[in-house]
Amino acid sequence: MLGDAYNKLKNHPTVWIQMSSATIYRHSEDRPMDETYGEIGSDFSMNVCRDWEKTFNELPLNGTRRVIMRTSIVMGKEGGALPPLKNLVRFGLGGRQGNGHQMVSWIHQDDIVGIVDWMLDGNASGAYNVTSPQPIQNNVLMKHLRKSFGVVMGLPAPAWLLTFGAALIGTETELVLKSRWVIPKRLIQEGYRFRFPSAESAIKDLTK
Repeated sequence: MLGDAYNKLKNHPTVWIQMSSATIYRHSEDRPMDETYGEIGSDFSMNVCRDWEKTFNELPLNGTRRVIMRTSIVMGKEGGALPPLKNLVRFGLGGRQGNGHQMVSWIHQDDIVGIVDWMLDGNASGAYNVTSPQPIQNNVLMKHLRKSFGVVMGLPAPAWLLTFGAALIGTETELVLKSRWVIPKRLIQEGYRFRFPSAESAIKDLTK
Protein backbone atom coordinates (compact mmCIF):
# COMPACT_ATOMS: atom_id res chain seq x y z
CA MET A 1 0.00 0.00 0.00
CA LEU A 2 2.84 2.39 0.83
CA GLY A 3 4.54 1.48 -2.44
CA ASP A 4 1.35 2.18 -4.38
CA ALA A 5 1.04 5.57 -2.69
CA TYR A 6 4.67 6.32 -3.56
CA ASN A 7 4.11 5.45 -7.22
CA LYS A 8 1.19 7.91 -7.44
CA LEU A 9 3.33 10.85 -6.33
CA LYS A 10 4.28 13.36 -9.00
CA ASN A 11 7.38 14.40 -7.06
CA HIS A 12 9.14 11.55 -5.31
CA PRO A 13 10.89 12.22 -1.97
CA THR A 14 14.68 12.25 -1.89
CA VAL A 15 14.76 9.79 1.02
CA TRP A 16 12.41 7.17 2.51
CA ILE A 17 13.20 6.23 6.12
CA GLN A 18 11.38 3.05 7.10
CA MET A 19 11.02 1.94 10.73
CA SER A 20 11.86 -1.68 11.52
CA SER A 21 12.97 -3.29 14.79
CA ALA A 22 16.12 -4.58 16.47
CA THR A 23 14.08 -7.62 17.48
CA ILE A 24 14.89 -8.97 14.00
CA TYR A 25 18.00 -10.56 15.57
CA ARG A 26 17.95 -13.79 17.55
CA HIS A 27 18.03 -14.05 21.34
CA SER A 28 21.69 -13.46 22.17
CA GLU A 29 23.59 -13.81 25.43
CA ASP A 30 26.80 -15.01 23.76
CA ARG A 31 27.76 -12.06 21.53
CA PRO A 32 26.49 -8.72 20.19
CA MET A 33 24.61 -8.42 16.92
CA ASP A 34 25.59 -5.78 14.36
CA GLU A 35 24.48 -5.09 10.79
CA THR A 36 27.30 -7.23 9.33
CA TYR A 37 27.39 -10.32 11.53
CA GLY A 38 24.01 -10.23 13.28
CA GLU A 39 21.97 -13.43 13.00
CA ILE A 40 18.34 -13.03 11.99
CA GLY A 41 16.17 -15.59 13.74
CA SER A 42 13.01 -17.40 12.65
CA ASP A 43 10.36 -16.99 15.35
CA PHE A 44 7.17 -14.95 14.83
CA SER A 45 8.45 -11.43 15.56
CA MET A 46 11.71 -11.98 13.66
CA ASN A 47 9.83 -13.27 10.62
CA VAL A 48 7.54 -10.22 10.69
CA CYS A 49 10.58 -7.90 10.73
CA ARG A 50 12.36 -9.86 8.00
CA ASP A 51 9.31 -9.87 5.69
CA TRP A 52 8.65 -6.19 6.43
CA GLU A 53 12.19 -5.24 5.36
CA LYS A 54 12.13 -7.59 2.35
CA THR A 55 8.94 -5.99 1.07
CA PHE A 56 10.38 -2.49 1.51
CA ASN A 57 13.65 -3.40 -0.23
CA GLU A 58 11.78 -4.88 -3.20
CA LEU A 59 9.80 -1.69 -3.89
CA PRO A 60 10.98 -0.02 -7.10
CA LEU A 61 11.99 3.49 -6.03
CA ASN A 62 12.58 6.31 -8.48
CA GLY A 63 15.83 7.87 -7.27
CA THR A 64 14.78 7.83 -3.63
CA ARG A 65 17.40 6.96 -1.03
CA ARG A 66 16.23 3.95 0.99
CA VAL A 67 16.98 3.71 4.76
CA ILE A 68 15.85 1.16 7.39
CA MET A 69 15.92 1.91 11.14
CA ARG A 70 16.20 -1.26 13.26
CA THR A 71 15.11 0.46 16.43
CA SER A 72 15.47 -0.88 19.96
CA ILE A 73 13.42 -0.06 23.08
CA VAL A 74 12.97 3.72 23.27
CA MET A 75 13.33 5.58 26.57
CA GLY A 76 11.16 8.71 26.67
CA LYS A 77 9.84 11.01 29.37
CA GLU A 78 6.18 10.45 28.52
CA GLY A 79 6.28 7.47 26.18
CA GLY A 80 8.19 4.36 25.23
CA ALA A 81 9.42 1.90 27.84
CA LEU A 82 10.20 4.25 30.74
CA PRO A 83 6.68 5.00 32.10
CA PRO A 84 5.69 1.32 32.65
CA LEU A 85 9.14 0.54 34.12
CA LYS A 86 8.77 3.55 36.43
CA ASN A 87 5.42 2.22 37.67
CA LEU A 88 6.94 -1.20 38.40
CA VAL A 89 9.70 0.41 40.45
CA ARG A 90 7.34 2.66 42.41
CA PHE A 91 5.08 -0.28 43.32
CA GLY A 92 8.05 -2.28 44.61
CA LEU A 93 8.22 -4.60 41.59
CA GLY A 94 11.40 -3.14 40.12
CA GLY A 95 13.61 -6.19 40.50
CA ARG A 96 15.03 -8.23 37.68
CA GLN A 97 12.76 -9.86 35.08
CA GLY A 98 13.48 -13.56 34.61
CA ASN A 99 17.10 -14.30 35.52
CA GLY A 100 18.07 -10.68 34.82
CA HIS A 101 20.99 -11.69 32.59
CA GLN A 102 19.26 -10.84 29.31
CA MET A 103 20.73 -7.85 27.49
CA VAL A 104 18.57 -4.79 26.91
CA SER A 105 19.23 -2.65 23.85
CA TRP A 106 17.69 0.78 24.31
CA ILE A 107 17.91 4.36 23.04
CA HIS A 108 17.10 7.84 24.41
CA GLN A 109 14.30 9.74 22.67
CA ASP A 110 16.67 12.61 21.80
CA ASP A 111 18.97 10.22 19.93
CA ILE A 112 16.04 8.90 17.87
CA VAL A 113 15.38 12.46 16.72
CA GLY A 114 19.09 13.13 16.22
CA ILE A 115 19.54 10.00 14.11
CA VAL A 116 16.57 10.82 11.87
CA ASP A 117 18.01 14.31 11.27
CA TRP A 118 21.43 12.76 10.59
CA MET A 119 19.91 10.33 8.08
CA LEU A 120 17.97 13.06 6.31
CA ASP A 121 20.94 15.41 6.01
CA GLY A 122 23.61 12.84 5.11
CA ASN A 123 24.05 9.93 2.73
CA ALA A 124 22.73 7.10 4.92
CA SER A 125 21.48 4.12 2.94
CA GLY A 126 20.44 0.58 3.86
CA ALA A 127 19.78 -0.92 7.30
CA TYR A 128 21.02 0.67 10.54
CA ASN A 129 20.77 -0.59 14.11
CA VAL A 130 19.26 2.38 15.96
CA THR A 131 20.31 1.60 19.52
CA SER A 132 22.63 2.98 22.17
CA PRO A 133 26.25 1.80 21.81
CA GLN A 134 26.07 0.53 25.43
CA PRO A 135 23.45 -2.24 25.88
CA ILE A 136 22.90 -3.21 29.50
CA GLN A 137 21.82 -6.30 31.45
CA ASN A 138 18.24 -6.28 32.69
CA ASN A 139 19.23 -6.53 36.37
CA VAL A 140 21.63 -3.58 36.05
CA LEU A 141 19.04 -1.49 34.22
CA MET A 142 16.50 -2.09 36.99
CA LYS A 143 19.12 -1.16 39.58
CA HIS A 144 19.70 2.21 37.87
CA LEU A 145 15.94 2.80 37.77
CA ARG A 146 15.49 2.01 41.47
CA LYS A 147 18.34 4.37 42.32
CA SER A 148 16.89 7.14 40.16
CA PHE A 149 13.48 6.93 41.84
CA GLY A 150 14.88 6.51 45.35
CA VAL A 151 13.56 2.97 45.82
CA VAL A 152 15.77 0.71 47.92
CA MET A 153 14.59 -2.69 46.69
CA GLY A 154 12.36 -4.31 44.12
CA LEU A 155 10.77 -7.74 43.98
CA PRO A 156 11.99 -9.87 41.05
CA ALA A 157 9.57 -11.26 38.47
CA PRO A 158 10.38 -14.91 37.63
CA ALA A 159 9.83 -16.20 34.11
CA TRP A 160 6.78 -18.30 35.07
CA LEU A 161 5.03 -15.25 36.54
CA LEU A 162 5.79 -13.17 33.45
CA THR A 163 4.40 -15.96 31.25
CA PHE A 164 1.19 -15.99 33.30
CA GLY A 165 0.86 -12.21 33.20
CA ALA A 166 1.55 -12.01 29.48
CA ALA A 167 -1.19 -14.58 28.79
CA LEU A 168 -3.67 -12.48 30.79
CA ILE A 169 -3.06 -9.34 28.75
CA GLY A 170 -2.53 -11.07 25.40
CA THR A 171 1.12 -10.25 24.82
CA GLU A 172 4.46 -12.06 24.64
CA THR A 173 7.09 -12.53 27.36
CA GLU A 174 9.82 -11.89 24.80
CA LEU A 175 9.23 -8.17 25.36
CA VAL A 176 11.19 -8.49 28.61
CA LEU A 177 12.84 -11.93 28.47
CA LYS A 178 14.43 -11.87 25.03
CA SER A 179 18.10 -10.88 25.17
CA ARG A 180 18.54 -8.07 22.63
CA TRP A 181 22.28 -7.46 22.41
CA VAL A 182 22.38 -5.12 19.45
CA ILE A 183 25.21 -2.73 18.52
CA PRO A 184 24.90 0.34 16.22
CA LYS A 185 28.05 -0.47 14.25
CA ARG A 186 27.17 1.53 11.14
CA LEU A 187 26.10 4.66 13.03
CA ILE A 188 29.38 4.67 14.94
CA GLN A 189 31.52 4.02 11.87
CA GLU A 190 29.75 6.69 9.83
CA GLY A 191 30.09 9.38 12.46
CA TYR A 192 26.85 9.78 14.39
CA ARG A 193 27.63 11.08 17.91
CA PHE A 194 25.26 9.79 20.58
CA ARG A 195 23.94 12.34 23.05
CA PHE A 196 23.19 9.67 25.66
CA PRO A 197 25.40 6.61 25.15
CA SER A 198 24.97 5.16 28.68
CA ALA A 199 21.77 4.02 30.38
CA GLU A 200 22.71 5.72 33.62
CA SER A 201 23.06 9.15 31.97
CA ALA A 202 19.88 8.63 29.94
CA ILE A 203 17.80 7.67 32.99
CA LYS A 204 19.20 10.60 34.97
CA ASP A 205 18.18 12.98 32.17
CA LEU A 206 14.71 11.52 31.68
CA THR A 207 13.79 11.40 35.37
CA LYS A 208 15.09 14.78 36.55
